[in-house]
Amino acid sequence: MNREMNDFIGQANTIQRYEELQELGDYYTSVGDYTQAQKCYGKATSLSPDEPGPYVGLGVVDFQKDLLDDAEIAFRVACRLAPDCSRAYAGLAMVAQKKTDYEKAFEMYLKCLELDTDNLTALLGLFQTSCQMGSFAKVIHYLELYLEMHPHDSSVMFSLAALYVKEGCFEQSRKILLDILTSDSENEDAINLLEEVDHNLAQKNR
Repeated sequence: MNREMNDFIGQANTIQRYEELQELGDYYTSVGDYTQAQKCYGKATSLSPDEPGPYVGLGVVDFQKDLLDDAEIAFRVACRLAPDCSRAYAGLAMVAQKKTDYEKAFEMYLKCLELDTDNLTALLGLFQTSCQMGSFAKVIHYLELYLEMHPHDSSVMFSLAALYVKEGCFEQSRKILLDILTSDSENEDAINLLEEVDHNLAQKNR
């Protein structure tokens, strides 16, 4: 077997091993075994030092352990390796939000959503930070985009209805709340907000 073929097989094996380690790391993170997750991500970074995935994984582990500065460093490395890595920006946003730096969190969540409008974590994070900052127009835009692709996601529908109320768009809010209650008539949050909306509309129409 010639050397080029050997190199090719070696490279393929490395890629496969890297992917296995990355998946294992993600699994251990999901079940809360952060020690094993860190080991897997660490090995993955040595196999493929230019891949952002393991650094995002390490950032998530540090974030879960409340090591916010370490998490931020890991997410920054991922961003540097892949400027289009939406998960890395979501990670930086989560760290900033936890540190109550809402402006930075808002900016990073927006950056994440520019790269991936389907990222629900970033969407709901953007909603939370916007409520802290009182800045809603951009969030409404991304919530509407998300609902075009996932029209029956009631948690996002409710978030959008709540933002419409804050912006004084009661008719739009009422329509969404009625849609939620059509599929989930016992939804107490929607029932309560609808009462508030109807009260505001009655005041407005006097």
